[in-house]
Amino acid sequence: MPSSVTEPQDLCSVRLKALADPTRLAVVRRLLDGGPGYVGAINESLGLDQSLLSHHLKVLREAGLVEAEREGKAVRYRLADGVDAQQAGGEMLDLGCCKLEFD
Repeated sequence: MPSSVTEPQDLCSVRLKALADPTRLAVVRRLLDGGPGYVGAINESLGLDQSLLSHHLKVLREAGLVEAEREGKAVRYRLADGVDAQQAGGEMLDLGCCKLEFD
């Protein structure tokens, strides 16, 4: 959770602001669809420049939406604890403060 967040509605605002960018939303949807992944695999599926992807992943980490796990030299990203993903006739992210559903 971002250190500047003190109220639940603040966390919601930070997370929604991070997801307002189409590239970051695509990264989250990639993790929702494909599960945890390494930067290379995420980059391959989205076709982004490596430095641009790293920037967006940093913003998503700071918003508490994704978590990074170092595995040797590689970094594996996944949806953060508290960001629940559900698939029932579509995809849905439960951010705790609200739910985003994708058709």
